[in-house]
Amino acid sequence: MANHKLVHRLYQQEKLALRRRGRQKRGLGGAMAGSWCPIAANQRWSLDFTEDGLANGRKFRTANLKDDCTRECPAILVDFSLPGQRVVGMLEDVARERGYPDMLVVDNGPELRGRDLDRWAYEHGVRLFFIDPGKPMQNGSIESFNGRFREECLDQSWFTSLPEARRIIEAWRLDYHEDRPHTSLRMATPAAFAAARPFVRRQRAPALEPCGGSPPEPVAALTAPVLTQAHRFS
Repeated sequence: MANHKLVHRLYQQEKLALRRRGRQKRGLGGAMAGSWCPIAANQRWSLDFTEDGLANGRKFRTANLKDDCTRECPAILVDFSLPGQRVVGMLEDVARERGYPDMLVVDNGPELRGRDLDRWAYEHGVRLFFIDPGKPMQNGSIESFNGRFREECLDQSWFTSLPEARRIIEAWRLDYHEDRPHTSLRMATPAAFAAARPFVRRQRAPALEPCGGSPPEPVAALTAPVLTQAHRFS
């Protein structure tokens, strides 16, 4: 009868022992867009896409825009194809009403890395923050919104046409924006929360402090060129 020492030696000789993997160390999130918390409207917007289908099987996409401080959803663009030019048009329509953001957090999709968005950001002093590929939680604010949007709207609806999808999605957006209280906003709606605070709608974006610093004071204009690569705060 073999004892445990013999079994251990045989396992070692035949290389049957399983290698123990240590716990993977997580980074400190220095490159995450959420490493600082916006305290005013228009300091940071988040943009992302979702996809769903009509009853006939044809796919359509939505471009979802969110203000990370007020939790407002200023717009959801719905169409079969959403190239960069269409996305820029949506951003410009929203900016005309509420001013331009300091920062826009996006992923690395071809619609967002093209010249259209880059030109729009440069002309209006908006910093583009591209999350790392395969790291959607670096844009966790919009990912949380997308999950609620899919669960409460897309998965609950049967869209027979694109106009019907636009109508249902817009009705959900207005309910989310104007009628639904949010626990993170002390049970206020995003629209009421934004209206109750004296936010300054800046037309030009100031430079941002490094991670851990306080939000910057407004400046008259942005003189440095806008970076179009993922910003890593040191």
